[in-house]
Parts: sequence; C-alpha cells; structure tokens
Amino acid sequence: MQIDNTNTEMIPNKKVKYSSEFSVQPIRRFDAKFPPYRRPIEIGAFSQDSSRAFQNGRGQLKFYIKPKKSNSVNFDLKRGYNEMIRKDEAKKIYIDDVLRWIMKNEDKFALNQVKPQRQTAHKSRELNTDFICWRGLLTKFLCTPYENKEGWLVSVTKFNNTFYLCEFDTEDKKKQRESMTPRQDEMCCWGWKFEQYLTSDKPDGVPDVESPVNNNEAFATVVRTRLNSHSLVFAGEVDAIDPSLTTSNKYVEFKTSREIDNQRQDNNMKRFKLIKWWAQSFLVGIPKIVCGFRDDDGIVHRLQTYDTLEIPDLVKNIYNPWNPAVCFNFLDELLSFIKESVIEDNAKVAYLFQWHPGQKVVCEKLHENSEYTFLPAWFTDPPEDNE
Repeated sequence: MQIDNTNTEMIPNKKVKYSSEFSVQPIRRFDAKFPPYRRPIEIGAFSQDSSRAFQNGRGQLKFYIKPKKSNSVNFDLKRGYNEMIRKDEAKKIYIDDVLRWIMKNEDKFALNQVKPQRQTAHKSRELNTDFICWRGLLTKFLCTPYENKEGWLVSVTKFNNTFYLCEFDTEDKKKQRESMTPRQDEMCCWGWKFEQYLTSDKPDGVPDVESPVNNNEAFATVVRTRLNSHSLVFAGEVDAIDPSLTTSNKYVEFKTSREIDNQRQDNNMKRFKLIKWWAQSFLVGIPKIVCGFRDDDGIVHRLQTYDTLEIPDLVKNIYNPWNPAVCFNFLDELLSFIKESVIEDNAKVAYLFQWHPGQKVVCEKLHENSEYTFLPAWFTDPPEDNE
C-alpha cells in the first residue's frame, strides 16, 4: 500500500491538522486474485414513508410484476412528470436512517448472538463492526479505478472502534445540480416512473401508473459482510422483490437506458454503465437487474434482464475492459487506508477523504464540529434508558 503522511499548515476554511495520501494509479497494482468477500447476509430492513420518515420494517417493499411480453411494452416515462411528489434534495439526511435502524436493532451486533442489556448498549454503542455506511458509497469506491469524470467527497468518523462513512456533495456535483436543464431534470425522474410500471404493493397486484410518483418512499435492505479483514454493515435501497426467483436473495434492481443503435454505444454502456450496475447489485447480493430500453421520447419498448454474476463476462470483449478483481482489491486497500488514517476515536471529529479523477485520495483531519461532522448526539450520547 502506498501511503504518504505529510504535515500541513492550517487551512483557514477547513482547519486541517494533517493530511495523508493514497495512490489510485497505476490500477495494475490492484490486478490480482479476487480478495475474499463473504456472501452478504441480510440482517434487517427499513423503509421511508411518503414524507421520508423512517419506519423500522418492510412496509415500503414492492413486488415485481413481470409483463407478459418483455419485448413488446409501451411504458411512457414522461407520464405524470408534473405531478411527481419529490423529496427535498436540499435536506441532507447523512446516514441518519441507518443509525436509527441500528438503535432499534442493537441485538444484531452482539457477539455470539447474546443480546446486550439495553442500557449498556445505549451507553457504549459498541457494534463490533469495522464500517457502517450506505451501499451507494461503496459502489463509488468500487468504480473509482475506472472512473474518469466524477470524484467523491467522504467524511469518516471513528466512534467506539467503528468507522462511520458519509458522502457529501463535491463542488462539481453542486454546480451540476444548479445548472440542470428542465430536460435533464425530467430524464432524471424517468427511472422512478419505470419502477412504477413494474411494481405493486402485493405479489398478485397490478401496477398503479395513474398515481403520482413519490420518491420520498423507499425500502432498504441492511446487510452484513466481510471483505478480507474488514467487517461491514451497510444499507442499500432495493427496488422490488421477485418471489419467483429460486435464489436465496430474491431482490431485483430496475434500470433504464437509451436504446443501443451502434457498436460505440454498446461499448460505452458496457464500460461505463454495467460496472456501476454490477457493483451496486453485487455488493448486496441482488441476482437480477431488469433494464428498460427507451427512445429519446422516454418510451420503453423492451426489457432485458441481466444476471448480476454474468455481467463481468459481457464486457470481456471490449477494449481494455474493467476487472471486478481490480475493483475489490482497490476497495480492500482503500478501507485499510481509512483505518490507518482515522486515528482519533471521537464522534465530533471528522476526517475528510477527497478524490478527483487522475489524482490521489487525500485525507485531511478536521477540528471538532466541522461542517463535515455528521454523527448526531441522539446516536452518540443518547439519554439514559430508564426501562
């Protein structure tokens, strides 16, 4: 592992104490045997209701309703766009709902499955787990060796020997959101409408495409896994469940993509999209991805199903294909770098990790209660439990 520790002067806006660096290039140094990755096991789930409020349970789980003819559908993704009920993108939720789930399910973290005394658990918040985060963050980490456009900004706090990770918007991401055109905004909403065409609240139900889409609503699985020496618990939103699957994990992911017209578009999809689709689903063990191929008017005419485990084979024939082993070896070393860099065990102290394509990952330790401190007091210092 290539780590450079460098003392730095105080930076007024961030009040940095010191920084360290981790090299991403050359990526061939990660080209080795696929590291040990334990099959992710679901240990719980939670939902977010129509107002984005946390629910401990599976209330928002949808069921996949497969069309009779996958090659002959007519889904208008523009339908109801103006009536869509949207979540407040300006409201930062950090990893609060993951923390709420932890507080209601602390027995899941007890060693030897011995349920701790409630007051002791609330007081110590010892999780016996290395990393806690959202799945989307790990997806970005996995794709980093092959990413050439979007960087990332991640805050890490060590609290009671567990590393909590939270993503923040980069300056480029903020500018991109502010400059979004009406057309781009509409296209961003097409994915949620696509889900509505394929799901129902009941396994034998009928999709309701007349009601407004409400993207406050969500269902998330919580899984436990291990990558080499790193134990992880993370949550990831799941689109639906397919009871007809014979696999132990019956979740399914939905995606949309423009219809492919030529070889260049096919290569681009395999190089830039399939890596993200694979990483996202592989992390939590989702076996199937259903893609709706649309035209420029937002009409889906056909569906194609991808087996998550077979996606890496689909990209082998493109020039300089991405390699799943490189992705996971990089993630393994990055997590080690985080462990070595984040030394102080303090809920009020954040370490900021930044990466821009073509550059090194830079870690900066910030002073207490910076703008990147994200663990709430109700989690780190809850009131005494009198029960």
